[in-house]
Amino acid sequence: MRKPRVRVKLKSKRGAVKRFKLTASGKVKRHKALKRHILTKKSPGRKRALRKSTLVAATEVAQVRLMILA
Repeated sequence: MRKPRVRVKLKSKRGAVKRFKLTASGKVKRHKALKRHILTKKSPGRKRALRKSTLVAATEVAQVRLMILA
């Protein structure tokens, strides 16, 4: 008699875990891009807005959740 097959646990993508966070209500939060270099030509208001975090687009939430929680 054979042993029952055990399903292998999926590993989470470590890069995704570092980039995305889940909010208390279950939404996925991310940081804005384009704030690393070439900052001299960007206006102060634009740079200030890039500091804040935002939510992941609704079309990509399922993919990101799978990468984080798998």
